[in-house]
Amino acid sequence: MDESKKMALLAVEALEDKKADDITIIDISGVSVLADYFIIADGNNRNQVQAMADNAEEFLGKAGYEPKQIEGYQSANWILLDYKDVIVHIFSKEDRAFYDLERIWRDGKQVTKEDLM
Repeated sequence: MDESKKMALLAVEALEDKKADDITIIDISGVSVLADYFIIADGNNRNQVQAMADNAEEFLGKAGYEPKQIEGYQSANWILLDYKDVIVHIFSKEDRAFYDLERIWRDGKQVTKEDLM
């Protein structure tokens, strides 16, 4: 398993562990040099969104991956965890609908958790 798939799988498992809603995995490797995968999920409230980000950071950190950058943690409307090859986007429900990253990145290929294994 390549490193970006391993990171993406860990991020998805961390989000699932905190009961994230509507986890979407988009393989953008064929359409962008930004990253290989976008992981997009949302939570029901600020505390859940922050807990999801904390858990993703913990899961990935235990595996030896350190984030290049983390944005939006305080407001918890849209938290971005940048791990270079994998970028995790954790939204409040309202902000996810507003920014609609799935539409913007529709040229990428949506994949399942099983595709990462």
